Amino acid sequence: MPESRPPMQPANAATQSSGGGLPSQVPVSPSPPGLAPVPNPLDADLLARAQAGDHQAFAHIYAINKRRIYSLCLRMVGNVAAAEDLTQEAFLQLHRKIATFRGDSAFSTWLHRLAINVVLMHLRKRALPSISLDEAMEPTVEERTGRSFGAHDLNLAGAIDRLALQRAIEDLPEGYRLIFVLHDIEGFEHNQIADMLECSIGNSKSQLHKARLKLRDALRIRTREEGRR
Repeated sequence: MPESRPPMQPANAATQSSGGGLPSQVPVSPSPPGLAPVPNPLDADLLARAQAGDHQAFAHIYAINKRRIYSLCLRMVGNVAAAEDLTQEAFLQLHRKIATFRGDSAFSTWLHRLAINVVLMHLRKRALPSISLDEAMEPTVEERTGRSFGAHDLNLAGAIDRLALQRAIEDLPEGYRLIFVLHDIEGFEHNQIADMLECSIGNSKSQLHKARLKLRDALRIRTREEGRR
């Protein structure tokens, strides 16, 4: 497909920089030939037209997916202007690479993988603290109590101070924050997250559990601090 700009305003593209933590990019490679069946024939036709260079079809895909990609970006960077720029950059990447999608995973998973790459490059540029997805999954003291990885955390769900929770999420290292956002906020299952990040399902569950422990500790500290005022 000829290189051209999709029907959006240009964004300030995040540039790649090196850094520890999550892989510098989650590979987004062409899959074997042959588009996998799509449940909705209209969706398959829309995707095929966008891959063939139909700008109207691409604009439709953009309209369908932009809100969720923006939500992911905003939760990860905590800044509206930056989230808007990263969303635009994610769809610019999609416009350049959509012809390489062959259906070996769900399109939404593949699109989120592109967006995650853009966000990770931005975070590395800012040199924020990070935690590797390949970190050894040694159980912490609280993990040995028998709590189930991936179980719904009632303490977090019932947090009254949403602002405190949002700040605590923003303070998480990027690896923990990414999986917490994808699972507990965006609603992806662990198998989908593992596909996006090319990690194991067990690793995804462990990172989520550790993120929840960190959030609960952060909320306890904030509650104690508020009580002293």
